[in-house]
Amino acid sequence: MFHRILDLARLLEKKSFFLFGPRGTGKTTLVKHTLRDITVIDLLDIRTYREYLKNPSILSEQVTKPVVVIDEVQKLPEILDEVHRLIEGKKLTFLLTGSSARKLKRGGANLLAGRAWWAELFPLTSREIPDFDLLTYLNRGGLPAIYPSDDYLEELRAYAALYLKEEIQNEALTRKIAQFSEFLELIALSNGEEISYQSIANDCGVSANSIKNYVQILEDTLLAFQLKAFTKTRKRKAISRSKLYLFDIGVTNSLANRGEIRPVSELFGKAFEHFVILEVRAFLSYARKTVDMYYWRSTSQFEVDLILGDQWAIEIKGAASVADKHLKGIRALKEEGKIQNFAVVSLDQNERKTADNITIFPWKTFLKRLWNGELV
Repeated sequence: MFHRILDLARLLEKKSFFLFGPRGTGKTTLVKHTLRDITVIDLLDIRTYREYLKNPSILSEQVTKPVVVIDEVQKLPEILDEVHRLIEGKKLTFLLTGSSARKLKRGGANLLAGRAWWAELFPLTSREIPDFDLLTYLNRGGLPAIYPSDDYLEELRAYAALYLKEEIQNEALTRKIAQFSEFLELIALSNGEEISYQSIANDCGVSANSIKNYVQILEDTLLAFQLKAFTKTRKRKAISRSKLYLFDIGVTNSLANRGEIRPVSELFGKAFEHFVILEVRAFLSYARKTVDMYYWRSTSQFEVDLILGDQWAIEIKGAASVADKHLKGIRALKEEGKIQNFAVVSLDQNERKTADNITIFPWKTFLKRLWNGELV
């Protein structure tokens, strides 16, 4: 088992929690290996599900421990009324896990009015993998069962098929499963690019509104997230469309039918950018930092890959040595005077600073300082 950064026991000392994460990120394993003296209600068990479907109030009769874990809570949103009552009346602590928030967010479920906070579990990060190897990660991604597997290509294909079957078809999120499958491939191919709903709709043969719904399904089932555009610039007008990133590099590779990612290639650069953004996203969540993530692109085609609030503007380059040509976008944004610090994360061997105060970070140095809490 990989040692995960997310400390469930410490979280539950403060509050009840919803814990969400895509299938295969290791929620059940983490619960089993880190929590003791708990009552577990597994709604994936068909007999348990049917029992609670008939009468959610039996929860109070079956709870024998001070901490209660309800696995896959989205399958039975009605049980949250009983959870609410037990938090209030018996001061019990709950961990409510799930792989999709769609039914809860859109079905009018009782979200416990602040009595439970929200946490997420992501695929493995570089900090959680012993002897981390960048190229291995860029090819396999970070799902705990897949990263160490010699048959990772087959595992990734099976994962995509399982997602379509269990999350989409079984939950009846869309009746057009064939179009949704094609949409997933197109999203993977355009991972990290600005979302053009009409263009994707034309390629899939559905309406732009259907594509907006599909994107929302990806976000609600935690398979993707949007990186919003930073638009607070005045000298140069900014693009306002969001970018969409899938939650795992290996799954992205599989859906896009990419071949092996090799150093010094266009695919390497795209995967490396994806990797750094995923690491930052996971760090901010695990450290419970409320810092917004953006990207910036001007109508004149200057671009910066990642902006963290007003603290950092970060360009991500899969180059062995950052040169002036790599700094045009970040220098254009620097002129706006909106961000405090500027950096490039790359394959450079040594940390250095340009004459105009842009830090060039080797990726290992950047991630070490990030995870040590020294940057944000």
